[in-house]
Amino acid sequence: MSLRFVTRSVHAYLDYPVAIALMVLPFVLGLGQSNPMALWLSVVTGVAAFVLTVLTDHHLGIWRVLPYKFHLAVDLLVGITFLMAPSLFGFSGIDALFYWLNGAAVVVVISLSAPEKGVMV
Repeated sequence: MSLRFVTRSVHAYLDYPVAIALMVLPFVLGLGQSNPMALWLSVVTGVAAFVLTVLTDHHLGIWRVLPYKFHLAVDLLVGITFLMAPSLFGFSGIDALFYWLNGAAVVVVISLSAPEKGVMV
């Protein structure tokens, strides 16, 4: 049994709620205490993630112009950026924890993403 079980379909169902959470949770959690960028980096990333999902070629995409493989690459870049953000921008406390947890979650989901048949990921 492969550990890579996050299919394109499962990923698609995760995309919209995650994008909305990235836009809303910073306000709910009061992010930005260590650096205002901690609030806005997540919100802007959430908006970009929403647009990326709308444009991705999967069953929940509205205008399916971007390949799913590109979407995964962008997600991985976001995960790595989130993991590095606390060090790069001096986030601490809840700000740092938010980015470390979200970055790790994204990297894990990408690591568990199943390759599509006939496509190298």
